[in-house]
Amino acid sequence: MSTEETIPQTLTRRSDFLRAARSRHVARPGFILQARKRTPDEADGVRIGYTCSKKVGNAVRRNRAKRRLRAVARDVLPGCGRDGWDYVLIGRPETTQNQPFDEMVDDLKTALEKIHGNGT
Repeated sequence: MSTEETIPQTLTRRSDFLRAARSRHVARPGFILQARKRTPDEADGVRIGYTCSKKVGNAVRRNRAKRRLRAVARDVLPGCGRDGWDYVLIGRPETTQNQPFDEMVDDLKTALEKIHGNGT
């Protein structure tokens, strides 16, 4: 029961991705993080979306990159994500697939600190 509360919901609607794209972002070697604070009348909890363009590679490479991004988010967001925020992780060519997992976890923590460092 309590683990379900900490698991972020997944973004699926294009409009949510577009709103996040117009908000804050932080580029890291393995990914780009976009983050948006939702208005009070929107959904509760933490929401996360994942995307990889064809620049990342063929379908096999894109899916592998997204699996790695999901694993990183699963490790970091329950402790560092903020309620009422949407996050989008964007895969980068080569580095999302090849960067050591521990570095990606540290990068996501650092990116979240940058996003939330302004007191919002």
